[in-house]
Amino acid sequence: MKPFILASASPRRRDLLAQIGLKPSQIIPADINEDPIEGELPRGHALRLACEKAQKVASDHAGQVVLASDTVVGVGRRILPKSEDRQTAEECLKLLSGRSHRVFTGVAVIDSEGCLRSRVSETRLKMKRLSESEMTEYLDSGEWDGKAGGYGIQGLAGAYIINLSGSFTGVVGLPVYETRNLLMAACA
Repeated sequence: MKPFILASASPRRRDLLAQIGLKPSQIIPADINEDPIEGELPRGHALRLACEKAQKVASDHAGQVVLASDTVVGVGRRILPKSEDRQTAEECLKLLSGRSHRVFTGVAVIDSEGCLRSRVSETRLKMKRLSESEMTEYLDSGEWDGKAGGYGIQGLAGAYIINLSGSFTGVVGLPVYETRNLLMAACA
């Protein structure tokens, strides 16, 4: 496989790539505006951000393969934010507690010729109704920091998910099935 650039600083994405035997030649995070566009739905938001990240890095690295991804938690038509503070994480957890939601992870690959290929992984989940003590314990853990929707399934919050249909690795941040296929097509 040809070398590729990972347009993400996420250690989870690097770990997921390593699990399937892939290692980026470079890691170059893409600095883009991640705010939703008015009326944008969660699926479209995840795909747009992944494509914009790939395009941003590819614009400075012509002729190289670039992989980018973005994960969005949606409740109905609502896009939940990445939790940068405890209050935001608590608001997300209260909204998710006892409810079903979806996690969309957009993956975009730009090949050495500049061709963009993309996919969206959709996973449906249901979180148990959280008690006050469970919510406090999770918030005290700090695991919510920087996580879409205020939780990371690969940590303590995994014990709160009672149903999952779709890609576990997509919820973590990089659906490995879709990612491998896109990279294989781009690096053939």
